[in-house]
Amino acid sequence: MSLKTILSSVLKPSSRPLVQQQWTKALHSSAVLMKAEDRKQMLASMPGRDEGTTGEKSIDIDTLFGKKEKFFPDASTSTQLFNGLPFSEIPVANIRVSSNNTIIVFTDSKGVPRLTHSCGCEGFKNTRKGTNIAAQATAITVGSKALELGWKTIRVKVRGLGPGRMSAIKGLQMSGLNIVSITDNTPVSWNPPRPRKQRSL
Repeated sequence: MSLKTILSSVLKPSSRPLVQQQWTKALHSSAVLMKAEDRKQMLASMPGRDEGTTGEKSIDIDTLFGKKEKFFPDASTSTQLFNGLPFSEIPVANIRVSSNNTIIVFTDSKGVPRLTHSCGCEGFKNTRKGTNIAAQATAITVGSKALELGWKTIRVKVRGLGPGRMSAIKGLQMSGLNIVSITDNTPVSWNPPRPRKQRSL
């Protein structure tokens, strides 16, 4: 055999790389298709935007202001009737919100505690206690217990800052309670402590 034939056989392009290129191309296109199908399945399995708000009541505030209804308390509010009860005799739901937990205490009109529940009692542990889902679940549970006591109309007092502020109110509403008023009792410091001095680098 001559050197020319040996070199031509060695340097001759084989059909194997071409088959390998076609195979990798097909594999790549099938992976893209599988990714697209997985995304479609994921989007189909996700809940709709309005899911979980079945018990929520929405009020158009602009139209109510147009009717000039009273939103803010005045001297006659304590004697005003709500579902046959004067405002001063309606039980109160005190919601204490922090970044780590949400505690809901139901008191009667005189301030005597009747029901107490928190996210930890509901079964949430560690950092999950501070989530808005935990606050909503806790509010639904304690709201159903308040309905068993015969309370249908309540006042709400919220204290503290945290993710469970609005979710707890929403949970009380979803449990079937009629909320008459919402009061924010969060303490505000008008003379806060001085910030730390700037770090010198």
